[in-house]
Amino acid sequence: MIPHGAHLQIGSLLFEGIDQIDLTGPFEVLSRIPNATYRIYGKTAAPVRDLKGLRLTPDASLADAPPLDVLHVPGGYGQEALMDDAEVLGWIRRQAAGACSIFSVCTGALICGAAGLLKGRRATTHWSAFHLLPLFGAIPVDERVVVDGAWIFAAGVTAGIDGALRLAAELRGDEVAQAIQLHMVYAPEPPFNSGTPETAPAVILEQARRSVRAITAQREQTAQRVAAKLGIAVPAAGAE
Repeated sequence: MIPHGAHLQIGSLLFEGIDQIDLTGPFEVLSRIPNATYRIYGKTAAPVRDLKGLRLTPDASLADAPPLDVLHVPGGYGQEALMDDAEVLGWIRRQAAGACSIFSVCTGALICGAAGLLKGRRATTHWSAFHLLPLFGAIPVDERVVVDGAWIFAAGVTAGIDGALRLAAELRGDEVAQAIQLHMVYAPEPPFNSGTPETAPAVILEQARRSVRAITAQREQTAQRVAAKLGIAVPAAGAE
């Protein structure tokens, strides 16, 4: 845990095609952490749109970010455009090297993988991309939140809230995290038990798989190419 008196610099990566709840869910938690400065950083300070069109604006560019104590890397379809982006990957590597906590949500794990940061690390990501983790040298763990040393991985989308609360507890203690949870009234009671591949009805799961088939195929090709570049000799796994 960081000493209570230590001020924290917390930063989230923003990019075109992000899944906004990978950012805004954790934002609800991270922005409430006491004695901390929270900022959102993009390649430029220009607004971007999430994968459904929501306009989001960074506080500053990557170049203007200070050394971060906490780095948050969200995911979304726009993750693919960053897999060969030397500027973004270099920024993530530099920030992760000095951070006390690195928090990956959803396919943000693939971006971290492309930066070469997942080798030998226990990790999780969105169910549609889970089978790709070994291509980045990661050890896949099928859990909603996975902690590996300084790293916290959230499986996808709403799991980012759970991961952020876990992170808040690591940084400031359980009582602070519980108070944040209470302010958010975060007490999920979903109307359906369809939130994972294991619990969703078969017909719903098949529809979901079809809906992400194109992006999954693209991610598989990218992951195999990145694996070769990183020198990770792991055969491609079949899609979920």
